[in-house]
Amino acid sequence: MDNLRKAERERFLQNIRDLGRWLAPGLGIKRWFFVVLAGITLLGVGLAILLIDLYRTQSTDQTILTLLYYAALRFLPRGLRVLIFGGLGVGLLAYGIYRLNRSLLRPFIRPGHAVVDELANYRRRERGPRIVTIGGGHGLATLLRGLKTYTRNLTAIVTVADDGGSSGRLRESFGILPPGDIRNCLAALSNDEQMLTQLFRYRFSGAGELDGHSFGNLFITALAEITGSFEEAISESGRVLSVSGRVLPSTLHDVKLVADMQLPNVLNQVRVQGESRIPQMAGRVRRVWLEPNDAPAFPPALKAILNADMIVVGPGSLYTSLLPNLLVEDLLGAIKASRALKVYICNIATQAGETDLYSCYDHTRALEEHVGDSLFDIVLCNDNYEGELDSDSQWVHMDEKTMADSRVHCSDLADASLLGHHDSEKLARKLIEILDEYTGPLT
Repeated sequence: MDNLRKAERERFLQNIRDLGRWLAPGLGIKRWFFVVLAGITLLGVGLAILLIDLYRTQSTDQTILTLLYYAALRFLPRGLRVLIFGGLGVGLLAYGIYRLNRSLLRPFIRPGHAVVDELANYRRRERGPRIVTIGGGHGLATLLRGLKTYTRNLTAIVTVADDGGSSGRLRESFGILPPGDIRNCLAALSNDEQMLTQLFRYRFSGAGELDGHSFGNLFITALAEITGSFEEAISESGRVLSVSGRVLPSTLHDVKLVADMQLPNVLNQVRVQGESRIPQMAGRVRRVWLEPNDAPAFPPALKAILNADMIVVGPGSLYTSLLPNLLVEDLLGAIKASRALKVYICNIATQAGETDLYSCYDHTRALEEHVGDSLFDIVLCNDNYEGELDSDSQWVHMDEKTMADSRVHCSDLADASLLGHHDSEKLARKLIEILDEYTGPLT
């Protein structure tokens, strides 16, 4: 019984604290609360005038006068009466608004989450820094999943050079840009990664033409056919998933990734065309470029870069996810012109066929050999190498050349449950710390 009473008392006190939090700065509640309070005050003034007029009337009904005398608490000092009626009025008003909001917002609030917590979190992320992420694949999705807890002002710029798997087949059959990386980013930015997001990621298996296709890819393809526009299909998909931010293609042109590679036991370099074929050649990539090499960037992507507080490149496949974006000349020019803090996130593990035996320095050098030196203000590397990776990859270590670079920041960024991958929470937290360190808190 004592435990039950204690729990009820704690619940009552928590409700009182929650009521006070509704007036916290930044929620956008106080202004409307005081507007409602002003309206009720004016209504109360009108009622008071009526009661005063009734009280001062020459009515001979002593009963009415007595009731009015006690109802107005005229037997108490005036200051005390003001406190009593004012306190009751404000308390009832606050409680009424609180219960009204709970009733109106109940269909939109997740079970177990207080309305005030959801509102405070939404407002905080709404004022968050403007961050542009550039890349593709699962690495970019991991980054977005962490950053969305800090800001809603997120823009993911995604490569459209993918020509393998489900995306490649849809690209060839329908002539649309590959939707795979875009689908992954939309799912990662979803505010509620539950059934609908799982449906977007679902991949058909079995015999037939649907084998290997993901539902999300087919959904975006269908929307592109309906709306007549690939970018409109992405926008509509974002609304369906209620994403915190935007996902944009780096270009709307049909581009292909081409690489010159040095194969084992072959003197001359070999030219490989197609993003999906490059990792399969088991050679060392010497140079990559886009065909055509003059494809214009998607204008909203340029605008996002120029307005950003921070631009993040990576994590992701160095030659097949990151560089295809940076090789779009307009996009690279916008990054160089932007006053944002520019960060490169080095991969945690090497990728077979692309970056075998690469160190952090090798990743950075290969990137800047293609796009120019000193593009990045920060190079973020992982320094946690615990665990045994599979035989196809190795930890990306920091060598002496890496440590000699003043731009390098080291931190534990590894996911303990998924070796060789970044931990989304650790990565996002470190990026926000770096942004605060260099520019001051923006939230």
